[in-house]
Amino acid sequence: MPHITVEYTDNLQGETDMRSLLAKINQVLIDRAPLFPVGGIRSRAIMLHDYVVVDGAEDDAFVHVIMKIGAGRTEEVKTEVCEAVFAVVCDTFADVFERRYLALSLELVEFAEGGTYKKNNIHERYKRRS
Repeated sequence: MPHITVEYTDNLQGETDMRSLLAKINQVLIDRAPLFPVGGIRSRAIMLHDYVVVDGAEDDAFVHVIMKIGAGRTEEVKTEVCEAVFAVVCDTFADVFERRYLALSLELVEFAEGGTYKKNNIHERYKRRS
């Protein structure tokens, strides 16, 4: 953890490099190690084909980032990280925001470890680098 999901409307296809956005978001988290285990960072972008913004009358677009993290970090840490990730998103879409109607949002989901199941050998690679 954390896991990042970037949902974006298909009318934004070609407007930005989504893989680059994901890498920048991951870097925000990597830069804050060991607050977040580097070997657990996952990000993905999902283009939405079926959506309606307001009444569907316009070609409105949106990007919604969901960041899931395990419980235990202070409110200050969560706020700082969310603001840093959201700044990356806003910066990435700044020119698009100037050209068209666009809604940008970020949601933090914090959960207890109970009820999650994980098996991950990627962490070992990062432990060896330390």
